[in-house]
Amino acid sequence: MASKSFFQEFKNFAIKGNMIDMAIGIIIGTAFNNVVNTLVKKVVMPPLSLLTDGVHLSDRKYVMRQATESQDEIAIGYGEMLEVSIDFLIIALTIFVVIRFINRFKEKSEDPKNKTVETPKNIELLSNLEKLMEEQNAILRKK
Repeated sequence: MASKSFFQEFKNFAIKGNMIDMAIGIIIGTAFNNVVNTLVKKVVMPPLSLLTDGVHLSDRKYVMRQATESQDEIAIGYGEMLEVSIDFLIIALTIFVVIRFINRFKEKSEDPKNKTVETPKNIELLSNLEKLMEEQNAILRKK
């Protein structure tokens, strides 16, 4: 019985579009990540490398032990960390701007008093129900 409800739940999840939406989000996110990586590596980092006399910042590191014939080099790659941090900041800022835009549009569409955007039926029904309850409470207070 439990496995049947699991498969039914998965079927509902897949059919309602959540899985498709998630797949589309992952594909767009991967493509966006490639755009940001290229932006950082080919647009942002070269001018920063000029500040360090042509040394690529992604190659900057603090060597703790030099490489020898028998041992590998041990180093802290702070340049690579800087590059990844810039990637993260660009992605975080972009996601923030997109979510902010979506939330503004959502707030505008859910405002029953805003006539410039068509209000979804469920919000409109809740608004009408709220008005009826206020009228009913006003009548009950008079009694």
